[in-house]
Amino acid sequence: MRLTAVIDQLVEERGLDKDVLDTIICDGMLAAYQKKYPDLPLRARHDKKSDDVAIEVEKAVVTTVKDPEVEVSARKARHIDETVSAGDTIWVPFDGTIGRIEILRAKQVIANQIRKIEAAVVYDEFKEKEGSVVHGVVHKCERGGIAVKLQETMAFLPKSLMSSSDKCIVGYPIRALLKEVLPEPRNENQLILDRASEQFLLKLFELEIPEVFEKLVEVKKIVRAPGYKTKIVVASNDKNIDPVGTCVGVGGVRIKPILKELGGEKIDVLSWDESPEAMVKNSLKPAVVNKVQIKDGKAYVWVDDDQRSLAIGKMGKNISLASKLNEINIDLVQEEKRDDDQDLQDDEMAFEVDEGQQDE
Repeated sequence: MRLTAVIDQLVEERGLDKDVLDTIICDGMLAAYQKKYPDLPLRARHDKKSDDVAIEVEKAVVTTVKDPEVEVSARKARHIDETVSAGDTIWVPFDGTIGRIEILRAKQVIANQIRKIEAAVVYDEFKEKEGSVVHGVVHKCERGGIAVKLQETMAFLPKSLMSSSDKCIVGYPIRALLKEVLPEPRNENQLILDRASEQFLLKLFELEIPEVFEKLVEVKKIVRAPGYKTKIVVASNDKNIDPVGTCVGVGGVRIKPILKELGGEKIDVLSWDESPEAMVKNSLKPAVVNKVQIKDGKAYVWVDDDQRSLAIGKMGKNISLASKLNEINIDLVQEEKRDDDQDLQDDEMAFEVDEGQQDE
């Protein structure tokens, strides 16, 4: 295959610049020859006539040649350039050959240079999108995560940045936060996605709820246990707007697309309150809290026995998220209640005392 055909194929397959590819291929061939002939002044160029890479060596023009590797006679030199004379230098075709090892070297240099250019193109295209939600299609399920195709570019969603509810189904559409755009691929991955962070959830709220995007409703804080539950605190910057109602929507119409995106992860939307006690109480929803007391950097909370499991949550995650949200340790206080037998005994004792006093 001629050089032009190779360049045209790469341009079509990878969308790279022709002139840049021309230079890369010449540089790769030059590297191969330099590996075998390190002491010679060589150069490589695209010979348009032969449509091939021409390797040339620089030689001194002399009357009598003593070292043919670096010298050329004036008579031969004038066949290339009629204006040269003894004492000048001239580039002449190099007739040395290279073997399999040098050819592999050329391929390696060319491949590395093409990868660098492709990485630069991807970086320039996606750097401005870093921190935003991108749309893609699941391309491949891998041991370490999911390969996602963003139009014609591959991205990677690591398992460590996935929710426990995320599933890998090839061909399935997926949205994720573009967490990081690397200048060059790391472990073959240059675009790193994220679906487990609070930032991803915030961006979903901004996409689905115009008031959040416009800052009419402000998201104060988000804490997540990905795949299980999220607690998000919102406040209104407009007295006519109910922040919780705005985020949830009538019949949950606004929150449902977000819940669907998160695969059923529960979301508690809480209203911001200046009172730390009120915030602790709100953050333990769906449990009903009777009393909150903050003392010595700890929040003591009283709930009825039937609300205790709700306050704690599955594997303790509800109370853990509430503690994280308020940045304080929460301690559920055990209510001290007398049982019916004890109440009856107390009543009988009170009756006996009353009778004794009457007898006297």
